Amino acid sequence: MNTPEIAAASLKPATAVADIVGVRRAPADPTVRPQPREAARRWLLGVVVPAGAALLWEFAVRAGWSDGRLVPPPSRIFEEFTALWQSGEIIRHAWATLARIGAGFALGVTSATLLGGIAGYSAVARALLDPTLQALRAIPSLAWVPLFILWLGIFETSKVVLIAVGVFFPVYLGLLGAMLAVDRKIVEVGRMFRLSGPAMIRRILLPAVLPHYVVALRAGLGVGWMFVVAAELMGASEGLGYLLIDGQQLGKPAEIVTAIVAFAIVGKASDSILVAVTAPLLRWQDAAVRETP
Repeated sequence: MNTPEIAAASLKPATAVADIVGVRRAPADPTVRPQPREAARRWLLGVVVPAGAALLWEFAVRAGWSDGRLVPPPSRIFEEFTALWQSGEIIRHAWATLARIGAGFALGVTSATLLGGIAGYSAVARALLDPTLQALRAIPSLAWVPLFILWLGIFETSKVVLIAVGVFFPVYLGLLGAMLAVDRKIVEVGRMFRLSGPAMIRRILLPAVLPHYVVALRAGLGVGWMFVVAAELMGASEGLGYLLIDGQQLGKPAEIVTAIVAFAIVGKASDSILVAVTAPLLRWQDAAVRETP
């Protein structure tokens, strides 16, 4: 084994380096994938806390410890949810919010990936871009609302752009931090093999950054769900945020809590879908604990 191969072998945990020297990793052990029974057990554990809290509050209201006027019991929330479902209102509002989240998430991720990749790869670009972006990151979400209304009006464009702003910064920061944290020794091995710029990105940087990038995507999606409420303050006539504000203006606590529960359900479902979609990209990881949707 020549000197570059010895150097590569010393970095065995790096899958990309193993690919460079032609070493094939053994396929991932299928036993590490959660079996249906194990997945069901984890799902049941996940609902213990919210279900327990709901049962305790229902008991407190029925026992007379609280009148349940400002914080309705789960039975009242279920009645409100059923009424909104039967009328089709909850579905209409959820789809409107999902459409805005989808468009804003796509726009935010695309721009964050492009600028984060450029800033992470080039020190000059980082010096030019990063200070401005970090300053913009400190601006509160509601501060953008009057400006976007002035520039883009009160229709869908301003709402989608505001959500994209919320998604942008966690993804940009996560990608930039992951690229700056890539082990210098792995990059030096790639240079020993005289990899070109695109090959260095594909075989060294991408495998090293991908796990952190997936986490950044999940963080961006979560912030996008928070920004959608501010977005739906801008003259929206439908959406879960609109339902939330409508309940506040009409003094209907059950409608407010129902909208919050709907946000939680749809937001968790979108996060689980993102985890499931990105899971095949991380099958190569030899991790002690694997994230499951």
